[in-house]
Amino acid sequence: MKALLNTGSTIEEGRLAKGGSKYSDGYTSECAICWMCAEDYAILGCPDKVLVSDRDGKHKIAVYTKVTEAMKQGQVFIPRSIWANVVVESDTFSSGSPRYKGSPVSIEPTDEEVLSAEEVVLKLYMGGE
Repeated sequence: MKALLNTGSTIEEGRLAKGGSKYSDGYTSECAICWMCAEDYAILGCPDKVLVSDRDGKHKIAVYTKVTEAMKQGQVFIPRSIWANVVVESDTFSSGSPRYKGSPVSIEPTDEEVLSAEEVVLKLYMGGE
């Protein structure tokens, strides 16, 4: 399924991040999650987890799903975090800030493990585990 990804802070994400808890289970539960509408969730087969891929499929991340009326069909939300950063478009248009809103992504059900923030850093940015 194709969708537009928006990211942003949530109250709990901010509390955990500012409180130094980015490696906590609570932070993973709050941020390693893809919000979507019930219609898109049903189209995907009601999965517990999805694999979110960037526009060209080069970068991918497994996250949990959350069904909410806050989302419209064809749009998803991942709280601002390391998981969202894997798939947001890096083009900054010379602003120094990537596109945190409206990044085209692909979403599919997955059985892949949802990594902790530490595991994401080690695997994707440090070249191993």
